[in-house]
Amino acid sequence: MRFARSKRVLRLKTIDSCIEELKDSRLVEETFTVDEVKEMLDDLQAVVRGEVEMELINTAHTNVLLLRQLFSQAEKFYLRLQSDISELENRELLEQVAEFEKTDFKTTDKINKETSKPKLAPLNESGVSELLNKEIVRLQEENDKLRARLRTLESQAMSALDEKSRAERALKDLQRVQGEQQVAAQSKEINSLEDTVAALKEDYERSLSANVATQKDLQENLISSKHELLRVQEQLALAEKELEKKFQQTAAYHDDCEIIQIQEVKMNQHL
Repeated sequence: MRFARSKRVLRLKTIDSCIEELKDSRLVEETFTVDEVKEMLDDLQAVVRGEVEMELINTAHTNVLLLRQLFSQAEKFYLRLQSDISELENRELLEQVAEFEKTDFKTTDKINKETSKPKLAPLNESGVSELLNKEIVRLQEENDKLRARLRTLESQAMSALDEKSRAERALKDLQRVQGEQQVAAQSKEINSLEDTVAALKEDYERSLSANVATQKDLQENLISSKHELLRVQEQLALAEKELEKKFQQTAAYHDDCEIIQIQEVKMNQHL
């Protein structure tokens, strides 16, 4: 109401200033014709009409915004508001509002005095209060349920975390045991491979030693065979010389020599 009153007072001052401007600018002569007076009244009518229309439009739009805020707040509490247009023309209620405005907006010299300000009687307030109380109770119950649900979820979350920790420890233990078993199996396999390699190496060295001995024996046999061959060749040479010497000492050998010499002479003569 203070806001509406300040806007109304401002608009009235604007209208008064328009009238004063008309008086100062147009009413400078003592006599006016009918047409001049009519023209001045038409101009004043246009100015006043524009100011009043602007004020009414602004008041209507302001009331719409105010009601929109109230309805938006009511929707948060799931309230259904109903308006009765006929109550807006209730003379008794309008007089109560006017009386409230007069009592509330007194002159400044009575501001510091304690005065009892009448209050407007609430219109059907019981239903709204009951709905608000029910909504508050419902919200409190819902909050209690949510808190209980939250405590339950927290307990379940803590249990899940504990279970996760136990599972992680069990997994680490299992991995450690499996790692030890795997290392043992690998060590056993490595030892087996080392034994196999050692056996193969021993066989190779034994075979190599046997081959060396065999090669040495072969070389010795070869040397002995060569010596034996030389001895046999030497004996054969001696035997041949002995045979040749014996053959030359025989008569047949001398006859053969004479025959050969005679044939050589004949061949020379023939040539």
